[in-house]
Amino acid sequence: MQFVDEASIIVEAGKGGNGCLSFRREKFVPKGGPDGGDGGHGGSVYLVGDDSLNTLIDFKYQRFYAAENGRPGQGRQMSGRAGSDLVVKVPVGTTVIDEDTLEVIADITEADQQVLVAQGGRRGLGNIHFKSSTNRAPRKTTPGTPGERRPLRLEMKVMADVGLLGLPNAGKSTLIRAVSAAKPKVANYPFTTLVPNLGVVKLGTHEHFVMADVPGLIEGASDGAGLGLRFLKHLTRTRLLFHVVDVAPFDESDPVESARAIAQELDQFSPTLAERPRWLVLNKLDLLPEEEREARVAAIVEGLGWSGPVYRIAAIAGEGTDALVQAAYRWLTEQRRLEREDEAVAEREREMRERMEAEAVARAEARLGRKRKPRDEDDDDDFDDDDYDVEVEYVE
Repeated sequence: MQFVDEASIIVEAGKGGNGCLSFRREKFVPKGGPDGGDGGHGGSVYLVGDDSLNTLIDFKYQRFYAAENGRPGQGRQMSGRAGSDLVVKVPVGTTVIDEDTLEVIADITEADQQVLVAQGGRRGLGNIHFKSSTNRAPRKTTPGTPGERRPLRLEMKVMADVGLLGLPNAGKSTLIRAVSAAKPKVANYPFTTLVPNLGVVKLGTHEHFVMADVPGLIEGASDGAGLGLRFLKHLTRTRLLFHVVDVAPFDESDPVESARAIAQELDQFSPTLAERPRWLVLNKLDLLPEEEREARVAAIVEGLGWSGPVYRIAAIAGEGTDALVQAAYRWLTEQRRLEREDEAVAEREREMRERMEAEAVARAEARLGRKRKPRDEDDDDDFDDDDYDVEVEYVE
């Protein structure tokens, strides 16, 4: 299946049904009075999270989604049938953005989470509502209002706890193959992953976390070079980053300079994402003689001025991977506990996510070449007759 993580669609809610102009007509009742019923409300459009979906490819072929119109009212005070709501399934991890205002409407992060994206039109009122002591035969009705129409941009970001960051051929795909059941393509020649891959890392019963492998970054990615910048957004939902570095690159490049370049691209893409905890994972140590390994590791750590955790692995042989994933699971478990028990930690996490959302809006503004327009806060989407003026693929 083709991987599609961005799509533009148009949603349109149903129009409300018109009110009916009618008078009661029965034998021997010459002045039965008004009995025109109301129209039905138009159907609304909802997006709902579905964890069985992992791509937005369906929206590549169908871009217009419309709910049903409400039916008009009828005589004998019969109201028209309301239009059926339209429920559109999207992958869990989808961000919904209004393309006109660049407003982030919702972040769908859970299965069955339902979000209203287009409000159905209000029903029109029949002439029965306009009768009074001075107007016993009103010929006035109101039409149904149009349903809301909105152009939306859907951006899917994979739901993962740990994200792999690094140059192409650093061994990210090999690492995720070694610690999970995910099977991204790997080979003994240079190439880069083309689509994100997810793997569930299982350590025991009820002990697991999700790892994401995204296409590698290259220098200049923040200016549009390569595929990495397009997919770097998938790391914004992660809590922990593994910066995978090839200690013995085939082109004999300097691992220190390569790691610095990736860190710079990360910071230019999202300063907030760059603040996420990041562990240095030195890969392909099996390509070095035993006596040279420690010296190479020390040189890289010193060259980077690295003060955080450092892990030495040979992913293809599985060396050091168990210690790495065990440490990651303990860190993630402790982080979740702190967020539950310490409001300051939970608030800091919410604040980081809000900042990354603001950065995403800024990137959209730059891409589209326009500023965000505020929505009219006076709009009231609730149906209330008083509003009417009747006088006028984990892989497991």
